[in-house]
Amino acid sequence: MFRRSLLVASAATLAAPRLGHGQAARPLRFVPQANLTSLDPIWTTANVTRNHGFMVYDTLYGMDARFNPQPQMASGHEVSDDKLTVTITLRDGLKWHDGEAVRAADCVASLGRWMKRNPSGQQLERALEELVALDDKRLRFRLKKPFPLLFNALASPVNPVCFMMPERLARTDPFQQIRESIGSGPFRFVPREFNSGSLVVYERNPDYVPNPNGTSSFTAGPKRPQFERIEWHIIVDASTAAGALQTGEIDWYEQPPPEIQQLLRRNRNVTIEAIDPLPLTGILRFNHLHPPFNDKKMRQAFLPAINQEDFMQAVVGTDSSLYLSNVGIFTPGTPLANDAGLEPLRTPRSLDAAKAALRDAGYNNQPMRLIGPTDILAPAAMTQVAADLLRRLEVNADIVITDWGTVVQRRASREPLERGGWSIFLTSFSSTDFMDPAGHFPLRGNGLSSWPGWPTVPRLEELRDAWFDAPDLPSQQRLAQEMQRVAMDEVPFIPVGAYRSVTAHRRNLADRVPGFAIFWNLRRT
Repeated sequence: MFRRSLLVASAATLAAPRLGHGQAARPLRFVPQANLTSLDPIWTTANVTRNHGFMVYDTLYGMDARFNPQPQMASGHEVSDDKLTVTITLRDGLKWHDGEAVRAADCVASLGRWMKRNPSGQQLERALEELVALDDKRLRFRLKKPFPLLFNALASPVNPVCFMMPERLARTDPFQQIRESIGSGPFRFVPREFNSGSLVVYERNPDYVPNPNGTSSFTAGPKRPQFERIEWHIIVDASTAAGALQTGEIDWYEQPPPEIQQLLRRNRNVTIEAIDPLPLTGILRFNHLHPPFNDKKMRQAFLPAINQEDFMQAVVGTDSSLYLSNVGIFTPGTPLANDAGLEPLRTPRSLDAAKAALRDAGYNNQPMRLIGPTDILAPAAMTQVAADLLRRLEVNADIVITDWGTVVQRRASREPLERGGWSIFLTSFSSTDFMDPAGHFPLRGNGLSSWPGWPTVPRLEELRDAWFDAPDLPSQQRLAQEMQRVAMDEVPFIPVGAYRSVTAHRRNLADRVPGFAIFWNLRRT
């Protein structure tokens, strides 16, 4: 969207009727990191769809800033003495956006769909004997063995998030997209105004009853919507988005690129800050189903050529305070982060060594296809570095650059290259995604049931199962070290560094919840 069309859209919006009072009557205008192409936060792991999900849906439990689960839609729970039966009771007054009451049966169906796609959910399903609705307010888990991380799983903000949906939607095949957004969350999606590639609109849910207990913290506690209307304007051109933020046409620009950040820092009406206190990790993901990367030696051959600083400087610039190298498979600064097995990324970088390793692996000009976007900062920047690396490695590379929505759709294809498949893509993950093995879906080794790339690594699955049963943090840390050694040998993906994602908003916005693009409690002063 160019500036002219932005102004036209803004004028049309301003002509729309207003609800609420004072400052809250003015819509909040936001530029998201990417276009919203999928409305289904269970089907895709795209962060922009997760952010959409937290607008529309709610969760049984939320995660506070110390990563402790807290009741959200639940009023509480009971756990049997043998830890094999867990009964959750819903809060009073919960309604779907279509006016129907939230029932335990809706939650059972939602949990069933989520368990098919989320790594923690998949683990829970294996431990589950039965999940039933006892009545409209209570649902019961009967377990084959204790599952101590149950509430952590239900509260986790890791994609796909355990969002609750009406039963009629939650009965959709988890590998098929839902096309309707009906939740019970603080905002309602406005389908009549949705224009993918241009505009997404949400209105305050008048029936939403915030959790009366606790304090607001990350995705837990009271969620109080302060705006009657929130608009996501899809503006691909960074200069246009920055100009709109500086003039006040836009209130919040989620992910400005480094050169734009420097410009915005000079504007006294704009605040530049880290969106998340912890860094995000970037990865290079291989397709394990088809040549050439169905061969472990081919994947290993790339390791000597990976310079994490190159990838991270492309994302955030040369300010070393904004990125980290020597990064492994867990989020830096969290308890499971370690340096076990990272020697292949720490020895002197060498294109010649990578070329030799490719030859030794039997590379003979086989084609490989890199897919990536132009319209989302971190994946686009990292893809450009990878494209340059492939050229310097002198491999037979097909580089396909499209929009992020197309990449998300295309990476789900299991077809070989001659039928439109892919070999490599790059993306990044929120800090919570890589904190531990529970929600770390690129670390899964369960073949066709895993995230796009579909590696089969039984040893990773064994270690992950042991981690869930580990009695204490030191035991979990030892298992995390072994998981990293296995991952660096099997190479389900290559970590390409970690960075601090910077966001920009008008200085008159207050009470932003740190973590990602969260809109409850945010207010205009």
